[in-house]
Amino acid sequence: MNATAAEPASHWVASWGAAQQIPEPANELAAENWRDGSLRQVVRLTLGGKQFRVRVSNVYGTAPLTLDAASVALSPQPGKADVAASPRPLTFGGNGSVTIPAGAEYYSDAIDMELKPGTDLAVSMYFKEAPARQTGHPGARATTFLAKGNRVNDAVWEDAGKTTRWYALSDVEVLAPRKVGALVAIGDSITDGYGVPPDTNTRWPDVLAARLRNQKIALGVVNAGIGGGRMLRDGLGPNLVARFDRDVLSRAGVTHALVLIGVNDMGGQHRNTPDTPADRQQLLADLKLAHRQLAERARAHGVCLIGATVTPYVGSDYYHPEPENEADRQELNKWIRTSGVFDAIADFDAALRDPARPDHLKPVYDSGDHLHPSLAGYRALAETVPLAALRKQCGGAK
Repeated sequence: MNATAAEPASHWVASWGAAQQIPEPANELAAENWRDGSLRQVVRLTLGGKQFRVRVSNVYGTAPLTLDAASVALSPQPGKADVAASPRPLTFGGNGSVTIPAGAEYYSDAIDMELKPGTDLAVSMYFKEAPARQTGHPGARATTFLAKGNRVNDAVWEDAGKTTRWYALSDVEVLAPRKVGALVAIGDSITDGYGVPPDTNTRWPDVLAARLRNQKIALGVVNAGIGGGRMLRDGLGPNLVARFDRDVLSRAGVTHALVLIGVNDMGGQHRNTPDTPADRQQLLADLKLAHRQLAERARAHGVCLIGATVTPYVGSDYYHPEPENEADRQELNKWIRTSGVFDAIADFDAALRDPARPDHLKPVYDSGDHLHPSLAGYRALAETVPLAALRKQCGGAK
């Protein structure tokens, strides 16, 4: 039998997702909000479909996590707790509750519901007990609503508490035609959307998803950025090399990935203590090798890898780079552009730099800290991603 002919006409594809990490103490949800507590988290889908499923995460848990009840509903507006209609129950193997082993993630049963790209979906969860260790994504840039008791079936949540973090929710996938795939944007706080007002969906991957919708390009966009993230060393989350398989390659239907990383590796090396020429050369060699490793792993899975150049950070109030550090950034960017390691390039450096001072962000694209882009800067990054690269197929076993 022809293997291609045997493939189903549709498959699961990531429509929304977030990189999971261990919330640092300031970003943990208080135990009293977990115990006999409900969470309502609103996420924007980038692909539509007639069926979808949710993935619940206990990947950093140290003990089993019991989700006692859950539901989904359409959200009429980000930043609002109330939903448009009666929520639909989420089940797991037909059961309304589920216990997820430590270190694991579980899919819900499929839900039959027509969803359009750009839909805001409210996922409500009820927990009787707090997790032994929390799993979540602190950089949500979105409001999560909190209520006491089991409120997952209530459309209206009066006097709900609020936080701007996501917990125990890693993916929403839709059933899509076989030809439809997804792009995962992986990186640091620039990808995670530092500085974006909550509930506006104006991170550069959000803007890219809207651009694709306007161009009638059916491609999911998943944001796997982690603030403070580095390529080589753990920080607020695992190093990017360590999390690449889970956050990119294991996601459903992924066909493309874009990696923007390196400013925290370089800045972190010289921030508190001077670095030597030998230190700097070793770091550059290590960053280049790590990029090569990502490209090889992506290609082996049939995923196209787009390399993004590192944006300027001279004048940064946090890192204070010296001329030799800027020279290292320029060398890394030259290598990204010319090495041939990547299937395509997104020249984010060229998009954001000031023509009069190329080691600085252009003022209109500077958030004010001389490191993170402004909202206009995030829009410029989204416009820089080459659409031709997103139509490309890459070889390897999928």
